[in-house]
Amino acid sequence: MKILILGGTAEARELAQQLAALGHAVTSSLAGRTREPILPVGELRVGGFGGASGLAAYLRSAGIERLVDATHPYAGIISRHAVAASQESGVPLVRYMRPAWEQPQGADWTSAADAAEAAAILPSDSRVLLTTGHTGLADFLQRSDCHFVVRLIEVPAMVIPPYARLLQQRPPYGLHDEMALLEREHITHLVTKSAGGAQTAAKLAAAQRLGVKVIMIIRPAYGQAVEASSVDGAIAALGLTG
Repeated sequence: MKILILGGTAEARELAQQLAALGHAVTSSLAGRTREPILPVGELRVGGFGGASGLAAYLRSAGIERLVDATHPYAGIISRHAVAASQESGVPLVRYMRPAWEQPQGADWTSAADAAEAAAILPSDSRVLLTTGHTGLADFLQRSDCHFVVRLIEVPAMVIPPYARLLQQRPPYGLHDEMALLEREHITHLVTKSAGGAQTAAKLAAAQRLGVKVIMIIRPAYGQAVEASSVDGAIAALGLTG
């Protein structure tokens, strides 16, 4: 079958590899925000589709028979477009959604609906490790009464103010390094999203060990779709075995 994977995650690459090994024709679509992405096997498409209708038109014109949304759990617009495009085109959609992180017993977590609420929660004079990506960055950097370490893979478009510094790193991150970072920067608050997965989970364990408070931005709702929480589950949900 011809399968389009909306990707950019490690799980999307694993899914592409397994589906290709099963003999399916896989095309992975990347947003194009990362300049040197790790590339999946199979065909590659980079850039937007022009909204939900554009994605639906692409599905029809390319003869796509299955659509997989394996984007980041906070990808936002593209995940909502996938639902609408599936409904418009009739192409079945499976959403791969890695399990969210769960608050360990004894950990100090506060939930926030979005970046604006998370920024408002921060007490004055907080020293913050910010790991929420580019979206909503301006909400945090308006807080000139706090100090930020902004960890990103890519340099942001906006100017980093003097009360913040950019830390360019690519996951995975280990527990020892995360603890060293929190201690070196005297971090009082970790602000993150419940992305799930093992590649960036060490920061949560490090925060708990060091008594750093966590502000967790909860996941958005993207609309109805068949969901799977593992790569094997996604393949089974697609109804493909060979």
